[in-house]
Amino acid sequence: MSAPTEPLTGGCYCGAVRYEAAGEPRLRAQCHCRECQYLTGGGPNYFMMMPVEGFRYVRGEPASFTRSDIAKPVTRQFCGTCGTHLATRLPDFPALVLKVGGLDDPSAFGGPQAAIYLVDRQPFHLVPEGLKQFERTP
Repeated sequence: MSAPTEPLTGGCYCGAVRYEAAGEPRLRAQCHCRECQYLTGGGPNYFMMMPVEGFRYVRGEPASFTRSDIAKPVTRQFCGTCGTHLATRLPDFPALVLKVGGLDDPSAFGGPQAAIYLVDRQPFHLVPEGLKQFERTP
């Protein structure tokens, strides 16, 4: 996948938090893990792995949440006003998980390259035919 010519832009539902994400997406996927089901209201979570160095908030600051009861927890960033989940930061990893729903133009996602964490998939989750599938992460 070639790098976007301009940074991707997006933000939360209420507009309090805005971001820019520059660089080439490293992966476009849908995640079926139980944690993502909590965040989406039950469905899979569509995301793009973007380079950390190309990501910045340009308006507002997100609230964040990191679980303290698990090893190597991720930090989830969201709007503290409207609750829109924007990104997830993984410990010691050079990319962040950018949530497709916050993009100004969600069609820039282009569709998933893989479905991950199918171990937690629900019977009503749809996976496109021919899509690479993984029980956990590839």
